[in-house]
Amino acid sequence: MTLSPDSQALLLLCSHLGLSSSSENSPLTLKDWNPLAKKLLSISKRPAILLDLNKEELKNMLEITEEEAERIAHLLQRSGSIAIELEHLQSLGIDVLTRADEDYPTRYKERLKDSAPTILFYAGEKALLGQPGVAVVGSRHLDEAGQACAEFVGNACGMSGLVLYSGGAKGVDSISMNAALNSRGTAVGILADSLEKAIRNPENREAIYRGDLCLVTQYSPSAPFSVGTAMGRNKLIYTLADYAIVVASDAEKGGTWAGATEALKSRWLPVFVLYHPDMPKGNKMLIERGAYKFPHPLPNSHQELQTWLEEHSSATIADPCQLSLF
Repeated sequence: MTLSPDSQALLLLCSHLGLSSSSENSPLTLKDWNPLAKKLLSISKRPAILLDLNKEELKNMLEITEEEAERIAHLLQRSGSIAIELEHLQSLGIDVLTRADEDYPTRYKERLKDSAPTILFYAGEKALLGQPGVAVVGSRHLDEAGQACAEFVGNACGMSGLVLYSGGAKGVDSISMNAALNSRGTAVGILADSLEKAIRNPENREAIYRGDLCLVTQYSPSAPFSVGTAMGRNKLIYTLADYAIVVASDAEKGGTWAGATEALKSRWLPVFVLYHPDMPKGNKMLIERGAYKFPHPLPNSHQELQTWLEEHSSATIADPCQLSLF
């Protein structure tokens, strides 16, 4: 795995790779890194410059405290241990993207701005990240209409050349993703937990080998699942796609509700919600909050999904403002 000096600096500073659990110096969070990135930009410097500085030089250039400079210097000194970790990940088929890379997903910078993850771990075809497509989200527990909708959208994406974006979990995610891949389409799974575990799935490995699938996460490739990681992952699903379809949502609780309401408030993309007489209460409430109705069954054919979505949504997307912040 070949990383640019800028990406090496971000990986050393902002990832847990090669860092002992007993270390007193934790990686930089977005809140920690963004002010430093802005400072570097203001003096026309790149992150790579940090690799060659000692503690005192870091303190002076970045205008930080002695304690902050010591933390950064310590994090930058673990290049050997990170190299070993990267070699292991590469042997599994896992690579790294950072905000300093040219092929980092543009939509994350446009829509999330300085909340875009500094580091992404991925396996598969990275060119799929940000390609035209539909995000499909929803509960793990579905009624018959929800299952039919998830499968319809997955098939429609596969047949029309749209990327299917999902969270890679059971229920809506897996039904729609499998439908897209079985229709000879492509998919991106944005994961909340172990990427290492996901790539061991034989179906995922086969799709990755064909170039039809990319699995990506902002968390450590071995990270366990938690409610916090799932919540943090949700916005990354919405901000890669052109349209979102919420199949089933609880009312005012849960990850699906939180992600959909944030997407509506931020106006990242048009949000549709499955609409039928027996829809969950959360679906009805999301429509009341401004989501578009996605009727079941959809009267159009699979190949007409994109046209239908375009015709039934207005220009509600917030103006993009791409930052050069690495």
